[in-house]
Amino acid sequence: MNPAIRIGIDLGGTKTEIAAFATNGATLLRRREPTPSGDYEATLALIATLVDDAERQLRATATIGLGTPGALSPATGVMRNSNSTCLNQRPLKADLQRRLGREVRLANDANCFSLSEAVDGAAAGAASVFGVILGTGVGGGIVIGGKVIDGPNAITGEWGHNPLPWPTDDERPGDACYCGKHGCIETFLSGPGLTRDHARSCGETLAAAEIAARSVNDPPDPRAAQTMTRYEERLARALASIINVLDPEVIVLGGGLSNIERLYTNVPALWGKWVFSDAVRTRLARNRHGDSSGVRGAAWLW
Repeated sequence: MNPAIRIGIDLGGTKTEIAAFATNGATLLRRREPTPSGDYEATLALIATLVDDAERQLRATATIGLGTPGALSPATGVMRNSNSTCLNQRPLKADLQRRLGREVRLANDANCFSLSEAVDGAAAGAASVFGVILGTGVGGGIVIGGKVIDGPNAITGEWGHNPLPWPTDDERPGDACYCGKHGCIETFLSGPGLTRDHARSCGETLAAAEIAARSVNDPPDPRAAQTMTRYEERLARALASIINVLDPEVIVLGGGLSNIERLYTNVPALWGKWVFSDAVRTRLARNRHGDSSGVRGAAWLW
């Protein structure tokens, strides 16, 4: 194995990305393929093929890190809490190690994202970082002193499956979540959650990016603007609860909704109402490495 070449794999719900990096962070190759929907065996086969092809191109056997939704249960060694539900109750790490014939380091995709942004991204140099994924789901990861905090239950940073804090009457009990609860932060702040909220409010179904774009048109669409105002207030409440517990130096946003520029001005202007402090010095930052941050963080698991 050549430790000077590190392969990272970001296993997402819709796409799987592989990239190889030198130890100085230089990208040696990159490739993306659609993730087989709901098919565990096909997902294993895709990952193995991507690794085989990459190493053939690199002419080297590299270290392998994998970022995935959900996490391995410390008790059973099988996956759990993944919104890519075909992974749940499957021994993903063991199956991949058997196929690839070597150790695979595996971490939650939000942890990988957070590590990447803490090492050489938007939060480089910060002592404490909370990384946020706002996409198909809502995840989080905590990096302290440059190291991911996993926790004894492998659920550190899973803020998306806490209830939305300080809910209003019309937010109770909230939509059903795949985890079995109602009113989870994920059901409000994910891309599908934003789409549902807009449809419920004004009867039109739009993708999250379209809602955000219409909210800042000249002139702005008032219905889209109202939806985004609700979204920003809910995001501010949810992040305020994180600041009250963790008090991070930097919160970095990732996932598709992190591309909504107005969040970086509007949310910090709101969250002080709920933060238990007379001033909020936490910085809200847009990720530096875009949607490739997860694959970088997976590589840095080595």
